[in-house]
Amino acid sequence: MYKTFSEVKVALSAGKSVESIVLSYLEQIEKNKDLNAFLEVFTESALEQARLVDQKLTSGKAGRLAGMVIGLKDNICYEGHAVSASSKILAGFESLYSATVVERLLAEDAIIIGRLNCDEFAMGSSNENSAFGPVKNNLRPTHVPGGSSGGSAVSVSAGMCTVALGSDTGGSIRQPASFTGTLGFKPTYGRVSRYGLIAYASSFDQIGPFANSLEDLVLVMEIMAGKDPMDATSSSKPLGFSTEIPAIEKKKIAYLKEALENESMDSEVREMMEKTISDLRALGHTVEGVSFPYLEYLVPTYYVLTTAEASSNLSRFDGVHYGYQSPKAKGVEQTYSLSRSEGFGAEVKRRIMAGTFVLSHGYYDAYYTKGMKVRRVLKNKTKEIFSQFDLMILPTTPSTAFEFGSINDPIQMYLQDIFTVHANLTGNPAIAIPNGTHSNGLPMSLQIMADDFNEEAIFSLADQIIHN
Repeated sequence: MYKTFSEVKVALSAGKSVESIVLSYLEQIEKNKDLNAFLEVFTESALEQARLVDQKLTSGKAGRLAGMVIGLKDNICYEGHAVSASSKILAGFESLYSATVVERLLAEDAIIIGRLNCDEFAMGSSNENSAFGPVKNNLRPTHVPGGSSGGSAVSVSAGMCTVALGSDTGGSIRQPASFTGTLGFKPTYGRVSRYGLIAYASSFDQIGPFANSLEDLVLVMEIMAGKDPMDATSSSKPLGFSTEIPAIEKKKIAYLKEALENESMDSEVREMMEKTISDLRALGHTVEGVSFPYLEYLVPTYYVLTTAEASSNLSRFDGVHYGYQSPKAKGVEQTYSLSRSEGFGAEVKRRIMAGTFVLSHGYYDAYYTKGMKVRRVLKNKTKEIFSQFDLMILPTTPSTAFEFGSINDPIQMYLQDIFTVHANLTGNPAIAIPNGTHSNGLPMSLQIMADDFNEEAIFSLADQIIHN
């Protein structure tokens, strides 16, 4: 089993072929099929690509990712392969093109091994909303892996691929990374092209990687990031980071007092945060608490705005153009109503209904406009903090992974995102890194945020925490 790219490269240096490495991952996927992480394994195309990469290695023309095996969350398009956003409504749909991130990874000779289960249309915090059944946490199969990118997190944690891609709308990379003991990164909004990502909420979504090592995560980020003419929201700002992670300088680091004192936080997660603050001070960093009086407004604002965007984005899935069409439908009106009613799951329908409501006549100003105003207040306050501090630390989740079925109230499930939605509302980069083990045996995680496009500072501090 290969958990990191450095292990893959050691095997290649010892004479192993890329094809044999892919076969090893395929065996690991078969061994762990009960976890339900993969919706489809691209066995044939992965082995074909592996043979091509072997030829390139022989001729000395291989790219930087030769031998790296990557899984794709089932909302990232790969030409000639199925993609469904883990929804019945896209049953039988095959992508006509590849996402920009996929093209860039393939150009460096990565191998795409399959598509990974997720909450339907990336809507969920537990991976219980997939039309194809929940993903089980490989560390404890009775517990959730987190969502919506649960399949991506489990595939990396269980060694079924070297790196996996997920999408993060409100914590959908960082929360499952926290629950599975992996590293998960949400880039600055615009740092990575969204072209080829099936949209949930366009002004929040970002593609990012899961990995078992920081070096792998940074390498994949360096290759994926950058301006894309196919995505007008992608940034042309130059990368401030490279695969050579610089030694950390003494930094000024903030933590949010309201987060540390939040009553929803598990006592051991709080102790982990307090220990981290103490450790960072011992390493010479300045760590101070700052007030962020808007913590309780983060989740409501996030759900008002994202459901509004989702109701618009998901209107294209109508039973007419592609995907599922109800066999009971007679006429145009029934085709629309029955196909959407039968094709979408309960959580997706709940969010479409909520989004349609907040955008409706008479409520637009009361909800959506006000939500946008609050988003600006949040952005300004976050900018103010980063004008005085280099970085911010937060818990990733209020608790460790919870049991399947233990949270049945949608509002309580939404509150699982209390510490992660901040970065999506404001567009800031954030990483989740493993940071200790709870007395229940499950991993805890630290979240590091930085100002826009300051990923380099995040990687440097993460590297120091991981290696200390």
